[in-house]
Amino acid sequence: MFRTGRPSSNNRFSRPVGRPNNAPRRSSRMNSPYLDHNLFINKSTGIMEDETYVPKYKFADFPFVEKIQSNISHHGYVTPTPIQDQTIMFALDGRDVIGIANTGTGKTAAFLLPLINKVMLDRSEKVLIVAPTRELAVQIQDEFKAFTYGCGIYSVLCIGGASMNVQIQGLRRSNNFVIATPGRLKDLSNQRAVNLSQFSSVVLDEVDQMFDMGFVKDIQTILSMLPKERQSLFFSATLSREIDGLVRTQMINPVTASLKKRDTASTVDQDIVKIIGGQKKIDVLHDLLIQSEFSKVLVFGRTKRGVSKLSEILVERGFKADSIHGDKTQNARQMALNKFKNDRISILVATDVAARGIDIPDVSHVINYELPETFEDYIHRIGRTGRANKLGKALTFVE
Repeated sequence: MFRTGRPSSNNRFSRPVGRPNNAPRRSSRMNSPYLDHNLFINKSTGIMEDETYVPKYKFADFPFVEKIQSNISHHGYVTPTPIQDQTIMFALDGRDVIGIANTGTGKTAAFLLPLINKVMLDRSEKVLIVAPTRELAVQIQDEFKAFTYGCGIYSVLCIGGASMNVQIQGLRRSNNFVIATPGRLKDLSNQRAVNLSQFSSVVLDEVDQMFDMGFVKDIQTILSMLPKERQSLFFSATLSREIDGLVRTQMINPVTASLKKRDTASTVDQDIVKIIGGQKKIDVLHDLLIQSEFSKVLVFGRTKRGVSKLSEILVERGFKADSIHGDKTQNARQMALNKFKNDRISILVATDVAARGIDIPDVSHVINYELPETFEDYIHRIGRTGRANKLGKALTFVE
């Protein structure tokens, strides 16, 4: 019904995973010649890579205040992940930090915990956290609430698709943390609803996307309005040489922790699905989704309209599916995500708004129904599975 394939060692088209040095950042073609199909084939090595890492610290070793240590223990955290182990102590010391690690490795806690501790020690401190998507900002907000339970520290969430008036009212109250997306933050700053010069710490999550074409001007404007003397914590799963250079211009002698041994997580088994003559993609997808192992599936498309249509077709075929894309209201997007997280639907069809940082437990498969624009986008897409040392599978349709 469908064909998968892995390149043999003597395949002359094989090469190490990665975007060619002379490839442009973006390609307007659906099947970009720079996205060699062999890039989507990579056998999982299981969790052995993570097992070889011996952490220097335990969470009890970090000098967090007692209430934070209690919340950490309540969530069952004992041993930090590699990215947490190599960044938290530096962040607690007030250093600027660049953290690069695969998705699902605990980067959010790596920047939240030190900054919450910083505010606990000095309630005059204000922290700005900027994320590229609404969903990621909401997720950071949720983790913030868990770690600050009973601490008397509060945040305001400033994202598009939600009432700006409500956010302005929230900013007027006493909040040590502002968690925002770039566009909404810039709008609020232009209306003088938020004073960026008051923030002594800044986090850019998924910093590579922040400095990409869509956000770079907004981010540079935002950073220019922050105090020059500040603590900057920038985290991502990918960071090109060009973006790394831009990032460092905004920091002071940063500590860099890069935990990536390979471009994609070792817990994700990757393969391609070849669409051969006479087959319809939707029928091939159908025949995959009816298999019992496809228990919780994230399907990626390229366009808002295409994603919406594909979701409707799957529902018509009897699948429990919904979609998430930029044309949906924030409430509708969050409802679809919650249904997927809580297993009320088994398939979520999404554009790349769901590719960055979203932590959805136990996603069995990621299917790239349509090719991503760049290999970096591919890395973030498939990072939604194989998280927290669980095995996952990623399949990419090619024609």
